[in-house]
Amino acid sequence: MSGPRKVLLIVVKEGDTWERTPLYVAIVHRLRHAGVAGATVQSGIMGFGRHHRIHHKGLFGVPDDRPTTIMAVDEDEKLRAFVADSRDILKNAMTLMLDAELL
Repeated sequence: MSGPRKVLLIVVKEGDTWERTPLYVAIVHRLRHAGVAGATVQSGIMGFGRHHRIHHKGLFGVPDDRPTTIMAVDEDEKLRAFVADSRDILKNAMTLMLDAELL
């Protein structure tokens, strides 16, 4: 796999769930089931969203809904199909599609 690709970034809160499973876990399983080439989950140290509420590690290291990013890489059509088929699970997530080139 090389050449032009897309990167799908999905940002959720660490504490979000989907059917009693962490939301980021459910999204990664759906990406795998959809045949997407690869995905990685990263936990943010600190961030804020549209409501401008700061999310960070709280008292005694307990998470305070830190931002969690799922990064998926594949062809444009496959990632767009995933987003269209996953509107239910992505309704509270921020999704971004970026151009990328695999070297």
